[in-house]
Amino acid sequence: MSSRDRRKAALQHKLQQLRAASNSSAVNRASIIVDALKHIQELKKKLEELNAEQGNAESSSSQLPMVTVETLERGFLINVFLERNCPGMLAAILEAFEELGLDVLDARVSCEDAFQLEAVGGESQENESIDAQVVKQAVLQAIKNIE
Repeated sequence: MSSRDRRKAALQHKLQQLRAASNSSAVNRASIIVDALKHIQELKKKLEELNAEQGNAESSSSQLPMVTVETLERGFLINVFLERNCPGMLAAILEAFEELGLDVLDARVSCEDAFQLEAVGGESQENESIDAQVVKQAVLQAIKNIE
């Protein structure tokens, strides 16, 4: 078998592989290549759509803080979680507590990659009763002001 025949056979084999990969039913070279190009463009479009969906999902989930406030006998258990940390986040939340008249009795904070806060806030003696929803809204507003 001559080198020309080997090249021709190799090209024919590659065209058949391309035809199979692109789900083409074409028989001639030009049509197989055109079908393969169309298939590649479709795959690129699908990939862009998936990347856009993933980007939207990530951005929406990382921007939404998870804040829970449970009413205790004398105060609140406050949990805050954000997938990313912003400078000044802890200070802003503590200022919100202060404005509400909540004393921080116990707290655990992690600010390395994500922001996590678990705090027990007790109402000051001179303060009138505060609702858990008011505390949650104050924390969410503090986070919003920082971002």
